[in-house]
Amino acid sequence: MRWGLIGASRIASGYVIDAIRAQADCEIQSVLSTSTSRGASFAANHGIADSYTDLDALLTDASVDAVYISTTNEKHHPQAMAAIAAGKHVLCEKPLAMSLSEACEMVRTAEEKGVVFATNHHLRNAGSHLAIQDLIANDRIGKVLSARVFHAVNLPEHLRGWRINDAAAGGGVIPDITVHDADTIRFHLSEDPVDVVAKSGSSGLGDGVEDSVMSVWSMPSGAMVQTHESFTHGYAGTGIEFHGTKGSIFARNVMTQEPVGEIRLVDAQGEAAVAYEKHNLYHRALGLFVEAVTGSGQPSADGVDGVKSLAVALAVREAAKSGTATTVDYGGF
Repeated sequence: MRWGLIGASRIASGYVIDAIRAQADCEIQSVLSTSTSRGASFAANHGIADSYTDLDALLTDASVDAVYISTTNEKHHPQAMAAIAAGKHVLCEKPLAMSLSEACEMVRTAEEKGVVFATNHHLRNAGSHLAIQDLIANDRIGKVLSARVFHAVNLPEHLRGWRINDAAAGGGVIPDITVHDADTIRFHLSEDPVDVVAKSGSSGLGDGVEDSVMSVWSMPSGAMVQTHESFTHGYAGTGIEFHGTKGSIFARNVMTQEPVGEIRLVDAQGEAAVAYEKHNLYHRALGLFVEAVTGSGQPSADGVDGVKSLAVALAVREAAKSGTATTVDYGGF
């Protein structure tokens, strides 16, 4: 399988190039950048044969079977639609698009075209989260009553830029982090939030977008979910908790791209550490994507997962703006 990278991004260089090359019979043929010099430098540094500034030129290369899209958020929809039209399989960064209708169009068009379309939600590939899901699915904490996600971090200087000052590019903590937490909660509870209430704020870190948000979600089962995302918390740590009728799960420092963190299970028998496999998150995600392309499995997060995580994030933003409870619109999915 030959890949084209749409976006000479840090996530591509830091995680995804390695994960693609870790798969059997996978090569990276090309990279797209808006800058000729940046694209050429990126290609040279990573041993990639071709670099382009024109998307159509990359997509007309018949040797490219799949693309990974990691550009700024407002570009995802047009780039994915062009790749789908060219018959390429697509792995797209979250959020899939700027609007729900765009995301739905991407997924439906890919299905009509017969190509694999997936969302790069990395957290559900972590050994820690797979272990948490297993505990919940096997009734170790009984009926889930509530969950709490704390995902307030200090956004590193080199990742700021458009994320903190460009609403038109999809900046803000809600599309950047809340969307991940939405996917993670859906993954663990196997249900979709019904409605949300929220408050957001801006500390002055950036301009024109929120850098902190807190929200509460109602689930169909009756469970309540509390989330906190921020770009401004340097020392808070991250984690996720689930509390049920038989016990509680406490996971600390697991909302990350790395295979780290600890999990504790507390129930009537006491407190115990939970072991989990510490594999590379992206190796697993890319492996499942390749299997889906070859017809032997499903991506870890498909296009519908991307639509639904975006839908929750959009509802959180609307609830914070309006000050009222907002029903989550999943666009018919």
